[in-house]
Amino acid sequence: MSFKPNPAPGTCTALPGFGLLRIAGRDAAAFLQAQSMNDVIALAPGRWQWNGLLTPKGRVIALFALLREADDQFLLALPDFDAAGLTAHLRKFVFRSKLGLEPLDDWRACAGPAPSGTDRALAHGDAGTGWQLDLSGDDARRGLWLLPASDPAVAPEDPVATQAWCRADLAHGLPRLPADQREAWTPQMLSLERLAAFSLKKGCYPGQEIVSRTHYLGQAKRVLARFAAASAPEPGAAVVDPDGRELGRLVCQTPAGDGIEALAVMPAGRDPAIPLSAGPALAPLPLVAGLAR
Repeated sequence: MSFKPNPAPGTCTALPGFGLLRIAGRDAAAFLQAQSMNDVIALAPGRWQWNGLLTPKGRVIALFALLREADDQFLLALPDFDAAGLTAHLRKFVFRSKLGLEPLDDWRACAGPAPSGTDRALAHGDAGTGWQLDLSGDDARRGLWLLPASDPAVAPEDPVATQAWCRADLAHGLPRLPADQREAWTPQMLSLERLAAFSLKKGCYPGQEIVSRTHYLGQAKRVLARFAAASAPEPGAAVVDPDGRELGRLVCQTPAGDGIEALAVMPAGRDPAIPLSAGPALAPLPLVAGLAR
């Protein structure tokens, strides 16, 4: 396991909306393997992956970064889910498993410097003093720092930094799911294969049958698309053509600021030349690669 660099005071800006949840105990790995959509057993200590939870009908409840801190200990960084809320959800499935669920209310997720090196799935740090994850993509170098709130490196939230972080997420195809978008989309509709966020080879988990059937029968008829808008659409707005026909729906958008970007679920074979709007006109933008882990 690598050592965490020592960031200078005030260099890691707190990001709003993140929940941090630690799951530890003898059965932690088996529990997460059975409940989540990616292959947890294949994840070595000191490394992280994109992962998530699905409904039995294969709809995404939560998408998160999953770090294996040790053989029997994991840390979930949840961009859009309260840790206490996810704890309550997971407790329903613990039964007799030997593990503990601990929301880290006194920790913060922060935007900060990216680690050096080329192995972007390698986490730097430890479970006591904090972690640095590489969230760099093909056009953005950035680090996600998970730190105790008392760490002098933690700086207050900043709207400009928050918008820049969210813009980079959306550019690289990481959907940010507000509460009204949970349980609405399958992993393929959100193009989560771009992030390597789900497994087709591991054992059973909630929603696995739907995910596998969609993949092997080639039925992913809707996919994620990125757009720019001159003004903020209504959250979850319909995406329509010039005749007012609904072709898709917005999933998320950047906070108010200098320019708005959004992700929407759209038909896989749509004609990119057709003008679209969701209130304001939408200009298509490419999804950027490099965030898969």
